[in-house]
Amino acid sequence: MSGVLKTIVIMVLWLLTLILTAPRAVHVSAAASASESREQELYDRGSEQLDRSNWDGALEAFTKAAAMEGSRADGALYWKAYAQNKLNRRGEALKTLEELRRSFPESRWIDDSKALEVEIRYAGGRPVAPEKEDDEELKLVALNGLMNMDPEKAVPLLEKFLSGSTSPRLKEQALFVLVQTGSPRAREIVGKIARGQASPDLQRKALEYLGVFGGDESRQLLKEVYASSSDAAVKRSVLRAFMVSDDTESLLAAARGEQDVTLRYEAIQLLGAGGAREELAQLYKAQGDVELREKMLEALAICDGGKELMEAARTEKDPRLRRAAIRGLGLLDGGEAGPFLISLYGSEKDLEIRSAVIEALFLLDNDKALIDIARKETDPRLRKAAVEKLAVMDSEEATKFMLEILEK
Repeated sequence: MSGVLKTIVIMVLWLLTLILTAPRAVHVSAAASASESREQELYDRGSEQLDRSNWDGALEAFTKAAAMEGSRADGALYWKAYAQNKLNRRGEALKTLEELRRSFPESRWIDDSKALEVEIRYAGGRPVAPEKEDDEELKLVALNGLMNMDPEKAVPLLEKFLSGSTSPRLKEQALFVLVQTGSPRAREIVGKIARGQASPDLQRKALEYLGVFGGDESRQLLKEVYASSSDAAVKRSVLRAFMVSDDTESLLAAARGEQDVTLRYEAIQLLGAGGAREELAQLYKAQGDVELREKMLEALAICDGGKELMEAARTEKDPRLRRAAIRGLGLLDGGEAGPFLISLYGSEKDLEIRSAVIEALFLLDNDKALIDIARKETDPRLRKAAVEKLAVMDSEEATKFMLEILEK
């Protein structure tokens, strides 16, 4: 057996051993993650079909999502019944609602399912008029106009829309109108929905709209929801609402003290998206955890924190953080990043750091610097890395250099 073949055989045997001896929990976790992703994909597809009034498509997607018996199964069953009702398959819809209540007696979709059942039974088997959807649209247009003139009359009608069995799109539009009024009753209704006294889909929309419209009362309500909820998805929605409403203080509090590390990461990233450069810089200096500091460097790249990234790339003792800072510099839009990286490459001895600089220069589309490295670098690995980056760059200078190499 040749040396090369022997090496291949050894590698194959090593990989098989690694796979067979890997903890079962890892495989289970990966499978669970894939299942959740597939369930969400089907749920989203069903929602899109509802918005298009494609009842057959919605029924197919929600039936498959419900069959996966995951975290969205109760919602999928509700919308499955909704689509069946739209297709005049009322007997099937009632059975689906019965399955929902039997399988998920504590579900937050129960109230919605009762409202839908009332509508189905009220119809008494008679087909729903095809113009019903148009009528609902006209009602909502009228409500929009009424809201500007007389909120006290509009709010009860909007509340009726939200508690009925109208389509998700119309409920969202009704909620959108409701959030905009300063009526005490409207704020009370929105507060209940935001705190979870409605379907999960409508709750997420309420949190989103509170962030969009902002204001002291909305921010206070968002803080209360975040503090009282144990649902990571709800808290994530609140964090995003904090960012949209420019509530940097609340995001900073979550980035400092949130116990759920994934939510903490989310808060840090949202601080970057919100342009909270100074706050992130202060947080970075006060934080000792390497993974959290790495996330902060990524967030600084989002908010153009070139000064902080250059300082970290130059002075950090942890190689992982130095590489993260260098990657971040590669994401900046020109400025001082290019000259700094070129200077760093010339003074740096560490192979991994120099490789990170090459990657960052590639991200900056700095073909001139990469060509210079490829010409002068004596380490074959680094020279190869620079040439590989140049080979995929859409640059006249890079193309000329490739031809130069081929002609040698």
